[in-house]
Amino acid sequence: MNDTETNALEILLVEDNPQDLELALRALHKGRLSNRIQIARDGAEALDFIFCEGAHAARRIEQGPKVILLDLKLPKIDGLEVLRRIKGDPRTKIIPVVVLTSSKEQNDVVESYRLGVNSYIVKPVNFESFAQSVRDIGLYWLLLNQQPKLSD
Repeated sequence: MNDTETNALEILLVEDNPQDLELALRALHKGRLSNRIQIARDGAEALDFIFCEGAHAARRIEQGPKVILLDLKLPKIDGLEVLRRIKGDPRTKIIPVVVLTSSKEQNDVVESYRLGVNSYIVKPVNFESFAQSVRDIGLYWLLLNQQPKLSD
């Protein structure tokens, strides 16, 4: 494994709720699933990171995350629009996106899948169940799932 692979970003966690963010980070670290996590607290910040703009202009787009955990109810730009842009761009459409949200609204589920989401998970209300869900997501997408490398 070369330095680029060793330092590769594993997860982009897009979450504006501080409690859910902290719990997700603890669950991922506890499960030893990811040392390389980028956090975005709103949709605009997520898009800047994904498309190497603004504060992330020095990053290369092919050094994208292995998986994006995306909340739908975000400030500035909502999660559905973030998903639409990721899956609508040939440079990023193969990045797996897992919606992790409190929304059980059927319209959100249908629209997410229409836009190309890889998985839609409703956050469990129980904190331990939420932590277990995050660990399971990390286990699957980081260790079990085989995906192609991003290219320019």
